[in-house]
This record gives sequence, structure tokens and C-alpha cells, in this order.
Amino acid sequence: MPQCSQRNISMCMDLYELTMANGYYADRDCSEQVVFDVFYRKNPDKGGFAVFAGLEQVVEYIENLHFDEEEIEYLRSLGLYSEAFLTYLNNYRFTGSVDAVPEGTIVYPHEPLVTITAPLIDAQLVETAILTEINHQTLIATKARRIVRAAKGRSVSDFGARRAHNVDAAVYGARAAYIGGAANTATVLAGKMFNIPVSGTMAHSWVMYYDSEYEAFAQFCRIYPDNAVLLVDTYDVVRSGVPNAIQAAKEVLEPMGKRLKGVRLDSGDLAYLSQKVRLMLDEAGLTDCIIVASNSLDEYTIGSILRQGGQIDAFGVGERLITAKSDPVFGGVYKIAGVIKNGVCEPRIKVSESVEKITNPGKKKLYRIYNESGNAIADLITLATEAPPNVKAPYRYVDPRKPWKTMYYENCTARELQVPVIRDGKRVGPLPTLDEIRDYVTHQLDFEIWPEEQRFSNPHVHYLDMSPAYYEMKMDLLDAMDKH
Repeated sequence: MPQCSQRNISMCMDLYELTMANGYYADRDCSEQVVFDVFYRKNPDKGGFAVFAGLEQVVEYIENLHFDEEEIEYLRSLGLYSEAFLTYLNNYRFTGSVDAVPEGTIVYPHEPLVTITAPLIDAQLVETAILTEINHQTLIATKARRIVRAAKGRSVSDFGARRAHNVDAAVYGARAAYIGGAANTATVLAGKMFNIPVSGTMAHSWVMYYDSEYEAFAQFCRIYPDNAVLLVDTYDVVRSGVPNAIQAAKEVLEPMGKRLKGVRLDSGDLAYLSQKVRLMLDEAGLTDCIIVASNSLDEYTIGSILRQGGQIDAFGVGERLITAKSDPVFGGVYKIAGVIKNGVCEPRIKVSESVEKITNPGKKKLYRIYNESGNAIADLITLATEAPPNVKAPYRYVDPRKPWKTMYYENCTARELQVPVIRDGKRVGPLPTLDEIRDYVTHQLDFEIWPEEQRFSNPHVHYLDMSPAYYEMKMDLLDAMDKH
């Protein structure tokens, strides 16, 4: 079920997109093609990479972008736009092209994730929605991957809907969390829309409603004998919660030939309590009963719990996943890179006093460079007109941080990262399934990306190199700008 199937979200755009489009319509040949890139400047949480997500929703938005009479009437009421422009919008459809790295790709700062090549107005109108989709889901997918890595093979569930910033953030955040490696979600709508496995236990209100904790557990076990996970911290974990769970397992489940699936801890010292609970369960013969932990968890608290010997089998992670609480903004930006005149792309560059805000201009290609062992050693930007780099033989490249050094790739392979997604306003082919995206993330991190880049603290910096021709073009542009 696409996000726009029952509502028109076309005007999820900043006012200036329409204001500029109206100005272009009045002043320009709007069939002139331009090139915009989506990229970001720093990894979330000072990490070594990001997990690219949200592309499917970008495609859905672009394919469904249109303005009905209701939207036109609202825009007319603003008194900003000419009638000719409003008529143009009434018949509008996106006609440009989109190239992007596949969803789930491990990505790095300053490289083009999505490239829009389109008529001037088309390229301008889609800016806000593209950034909204990619900034949100890439942030959550990246955070989820950090949490999954901290869990060291233990299951991680998305419990975040009630702390999400709104309903869409909950649902699409669950999608992104699954891409990042979460095993399932508690958000039922996300399960329905994206076929994500759903999971859940009980709330404290279930336990508090009944006259006794034991009665609450026993009734839950009767109703859900194959999937009973009991919340044991409503009153006292050690004195009542676990003993009552064990009693329900013995008196209700075992006569039915069933086993207690698990208990959940949602408060207290999770490292200490989980060890106590594990001993109690094992002594009762419930060695197969898992311990689930929740309560304001993230990669740091999970890592700390496990280092202290916590006996947790699965984690339910809520607010700090769904809001990426420790670094709640993914700073993706959308910048013009070139204007196509007479079939040739004239590069454009944004110059800033902050070096990290100087853009990489022009229409370009992005390659991932692999060594003989299949490890990704760098990414490489070239001019779009250059032949694919022959990195088997010595291939000279420029490290823009150390341009004075003569450096070569040798005995390597190169894979172009961006692929066609939309041509002339229509998607090129089917997009990957959510499980295929998720598996792609795991494959890259298991077999391609250096472990040193996956550290939480002081990760290795992935190199973004340039072909000599591309670097020379960028420097020539900067030199020309300096002379203005």
C-alpha cells in the first residue's frame, strides 16, 4: 500500500519550491534540463557509514506527483501565482530521470546518493519530499543497524510507535528499522503494509487489571499458549513476577503440553535482574524460556548490559530507535550540480567558508572500489563522460584531502553504484523487496565493509577519491569563482 494511495501528498513541499517554479515558468525555458544531487555531510552518531533507505517512497511520490482542483484552489488563494502557472500545474506530471544507489547501500558523506536529471521545474518541485523520505528512513535504518550490532546476534524488535513523532514516522520508521536489521515490529500497520513480522507481549495494564498477578499470567497463558511472554516487573520482579510466571508455566502451560516462551523486563537494573531471573528460570527447569528486555535502550545501554553479563536473549527498542534520539537529524541536502545546455552539462558549484559545504559539481559517476579480497577500500567520483576506471592496472586517483600525493589503485575491481530508477517519469523496473534490501545491508557489512568502519568510537574514515579529470574540473571551477 503506497503512502499516497489514499491521499495526495504532492504538496509536501516548501513554499519556495512553488515560488521558484512560478518564477522559472515566467522567466525561463522550463524544458531546460538541470542536474541535482542528494548527498549528506556527516554520518549520524559520529559513525563510519549510513544505511541508505527511503528510495521506494521517493519513487512512489514522483510517480504520483500531481495537483488536483483542491490543491490548485488552495494555491490560488495564496495570491502568489499566475493563472498560467496554475493551469500548468493542473496538467503537471514529472518527466525527468532519477538515478540512485540501490536502497540498502552502505553510503558515505559527500557522495551522490540520488541524482535527478530533469526539466528545471520538475527538479525543483521534488526537493522537499525527496529529502523528507531519505533523511528520515536513512537515519532510522542507520540507528537500527548500530543497535543490532550492539546486540551481538540477539533479536532486536522495534517497539517505538508510541514515541514516534507521528503515525507516518512510526510506520515508515518501522520499515527503516527492518532494513537496518530489526527482526520485527510491534507496529501492526507496518506489518500489514510491508509484510514485516510483528511481535508483542502485554502491557502493565493487563497485569494491573486482574485481582492478582498470577491470575493475569494464567489467563494470558490460557489464551496464548504458544506465544506467552509475561511482563514480570509490574510489582516485584524477583519476589512475585518471576515466581508467578513460573507457577503459570507449571500449572497452565505444562498440562497443555506447552512451554513458557519468555518473560520481559521493562525497568530496573536490567543486567543484574536478568542474571537473577535466568537462575530462577533455570532452577525451575525453564531453560528454554527467553528473557526480553525493554526500557529506553540503544546501542550504548545494550552494550553496557551485555558487558556486565546481562542474560538478555532479545531486546525491544523504542524511543531511541524510532527517533534516533542521540543524533535525531540526518543532514541530507539537495543541491544543483549542473545545467544541461546543447546536450552538455555545465557544472555548478556551491562555495562556502566552511570547506565541508563546498559541493561536488557536475554530472558524475560514483564507483565503489574493491581489493582482491572483496573489501571496499574506497569510493571514486569520476566525470560522467569518463570511461569506467581500469583499476586492474595501476589507476591514478586523487585523494582530495591530500591532492599533492600520487596515489594508485591496482589489482582492484570497480562497481558503479548508481543505477537507473526512473526514466521520463516512469520507473525503469521493479524495485527490490524489503527482505532483499535488508539482506543486501547484511551482506555488505558482513563481507565488504571493513570492521574498522563499523566501530562506534573513532571508526575508520572511508575514502572518497576523485579521478584526476574530475578533481581538475572542480579546482578549475573554484579558481574561476575566486576570480569573480
